[in-house]
Amino acid sequence: MIRVKDPKASLDFYENVLGMELIDKLVGSDFTLYFLAYQHQKVSPLGKREAVLELTHNHGTENDPHFAYHNGNAEPRGFGHLAISVDNIEAACERFERLGVKWQKRLTGMLHIFSFGSTETDEPDGKMKTIGRSHGIFPITHTYPSLHS
Repeated sequence: MIRVKDPKASLDFYENVLGMELIDKLVGSDFTLYFLAYQHQKVSPLGKREAVLELTHNHGTENDPHFAYHNGNAEPRGFGHLAISVDNIEAACERFERLGVKWQKRLTGMLHIFSFGSTETDEPDGKMKTIGRSHGIFPITHTYPSLHS
């Protein structure tokens, strides 16, 4: 679960940049939960999918200019990033460039030594996303075409 201040901006990022699809939404009295996943699992029931991302929005936070969630990448450290595997990291990074994604760490040749070619991007609430290529240690079972085009 990732807490978000601005659900419109966060949904735009996850849907239009990372290529996920909103598959369910639960509205409570003071919060809304958004569930996102990749389309290749569209037919799978929510609890049987490989991965489902839950975004939690606490109503009213979007109107408070001083409100922010801790991103976990500074002290005190905590949950700091979400990792997504792709089979063509160069194509995915080129697409992110075209979309104007802000980078925290860019792809470098040195990172390939550690099994992933990885790069991190910021989403609207500051949680970094690590985009990586698997080299057989964590085999990719699905291709996410929306990340490559």
